[in-house]
Amino acid sequence: MTSDQDPLSSVRLTDPRALRAYAHPTRMALVGLLRRDGPQTATQAAGLIGESVASCSFHLRQLAKYGLVEEAGGGRGREKPWRATAMFTSWDTRAADPVVASAAQGLQLAVAERYFELAARWIQANAQEPAEWQEAAGFGDCQLRLTAAELLELNNQIQNLVQPYLEDPGARRRKRGARPVALLHLAFPSDTTDQGPAAETGS
Repeated sequence: MTSDQDPLSSVRLTDPRALRAYAHPTRMALVGLLRRDGPQTATQAAGLIGESVASCSFHLRQLAKYGLVEEAGGGRGREKPWRATAMFTSWDTRAADPVVASAAQGLQLAVAERYFELAARWIQANAQEPAEWQEAAGFGDCQLRLTAAELLELNNQIQNLVQPYLEDPGARRRKRGARPVALLHLAFPSDTTDQGPAAETGS
């Protein structure tokens, strides 16, 4: 990410082809890497996410087609750096068009799988982490009884709490002891008709 990029910038996906394209796990990993660590070549990215250079080069070009990444300037071929065009991705989860709605649902499910993968990776590595990070990391949930308006207000309050930590990411990247942290934000009704026993965890 360039130093002058707005840390709150967002790219909105409306084309179902773009939604389906972004749902690929390698592409989500690439966009996440560029947002976290800044511009990378396909070769650099391959080493960091465990994919081949050819695969990363292909997926970066596909992401560029839908405005999620762009060339950062300099280099050539597989050695040219790419950067994310924005720090966040958004899409309409209430689309009236059934094709768009289906593609959006597919992307949401892919993102949820990505969340699970990240959480599982932390759980597996937790025992080898410094005690201060084991203590600082959070893992759990709580069951609340809210109106839709209260849930919206709570989500807005959480966003306001997070915002200061999004600002000046370049300085935070250089801050002593700072590490990339995934803050997963999920808030939804748990009494859906397909609810099973696992829905009420309350951990």
